[in-house]
Amino acid sequence: MHGVTVRFGATAALEDVSLEARAGEVLALVGENGAGKSTLMKVLSGALAPQAGSMELDGERYAPQSPLEARARGVAMIHQELALAPHLSVAENVLLGREPRRLGCVRGAELRSQARAALALLGRGELDLERRVGDLAPAERQLVEIARAVAVDARIVVLDEPTSSLGREDVARLFELVARLRERGAAVIYISHAMEEIFALAERYCVLRDGRSVARGECAQSSPSALVRAMVGRDVEQHVSRRASAPGDVVVRLDRLAGEKLPTDASLELRRGEILGVAGLVGAGRTELLRALFGLERVVRGELRVLALDGPRTPRERWRQGVGLLSEDRKREGLALELSLADNLLLPRASALSRAGVLTRSALERNAAPWLAKLGVKCAGPGQRAGALSGGNQQKVALARLLAADADVLLLDEPTRGVDVAAKAEIYALIESFARGGERQRAVLVVSSYLPELLGLCDAIAVMERGQLRARRPVSELDEASVLREALGGAA
Repeated sequence: MHGVTVRFGATAALEDVSLEARAGEVLALVGENGAGKSTLMKVLSGALAPQAGSMELDGERYAPQSPLEARARGVAMIHQELALAPHLSVAENVLLGREPRRLGCVRGAELRSQARAALALLGRGELDLERRVGDLAPAERQLVEIARAVAVDARIVVLDEPTSSLGREDVARLFELVARLRERGAAVIYISHAMEEIFALAERYCVLRDGRSVARGECAQSSPSALVRAMVGRDVEQHVSRRASAPGDVVVRLDRLAGEKLPTDASLELRRGEILGVAGLVGAGRTELLRALFGLERVVRGELRVLALDGPRTPRERWRQGVGLLSEDRKREGLALELSLADNLLLPRASALSRAGVLTRSALERNAAPWLAKLGVKCAGPGQRAGALSGGNQQKVALARLLAADADVLLLDEPTRGVDVAAKAEIYALIESFARGGERQRAVLVVSSYLPELLGLCDAIAVMERGQLRARRPVSELDEASVLREALGGAA
């Protein structure tokens, strides 16, 4: 790619960017949220036409007019914001646009066979091919997206935050797949905010900052801190600095709580001034636990008390109580993507901001602007459509809504998914300040698949294993290995 430039009105998303990917190599493409990584890959995959610049593929001119043409040339893209058809089956999504046909008709048996083979490469051949993708969990949808890319004999495979929804076992399988792609001569472009993934997989790196390529080189001759410095233009503290807690009153109490499917048995206490983590494998019931607390999943057994209210409640009642939920699935239920940033940020507070029942656009945007600035959201302004932001900036908006609502209890499901290193540090500091800061203590219950995050941020961790929540333990007694053993069903 040579001198690629993309502008949206007066905003330059990419300015004179060049990139080279080699056969049989993994190239890491890194940068902050909004740096232009996904935009550059949209140009490569035919989803976006640049205003300037050119591309070559295997020494020949390459200018795809559509993603379908790019796929025909051997370019496979795995998007961070999944590009699946929710009303179609798993098999139909895996072979979408490449369906085996005869006399104009899709050959169903062959389609299912090819889809099964692609999923088998990921070690997930057991996934139900007839199931609607819209009914799958985020981790399963991520695997379908990856399977769709490997179902074609791609020359270039782009993976944009491919592990953001995956558990440890599926991440290991993905790494094996990347190794196989490299061995068969494919060029792999790997986009990730996880430094450990980049240095485990990639030979070379290219850093984007504010739409420009600012650094490139060999991973073996660099370090995580050097890459982060190139990304943000300054040194960033990558570790969580946890302050001592002084827990107050109990605000959430569960006793043998069970949902329709998950969790099967969950007991815990959460106090003011405390950050409590929930660890476990994907599918263990962590997300279902938060959703049951917030009123999005039915509780069938056990006792539940949140603040002053006993028993299950609706999400509307939880909001009014001062309980906020950050969903793990920002695209489907975390944000209203067609509404503005101001609308998304202040929906829970809309009535409080109105005068005589009237809420003006200027009032919304005036109140939203400080929160966008506080979380460092890269945007054109509070009136911009939420769906126009990068995934990481969308995540910041979803978190800002909870903070702006001044909630007493935060239920955070994967709070830093798709967020860059510098923004993670800022989010950790905000969560710390929320729980401990000032005269008013609040409480945080956080689910994360990233164990260093839980161990660094939380006061204590409870492990969910096959629907059962084990007893909480102070983080001083835990490490990654002991938490993982518990999650797998072994002794700590």
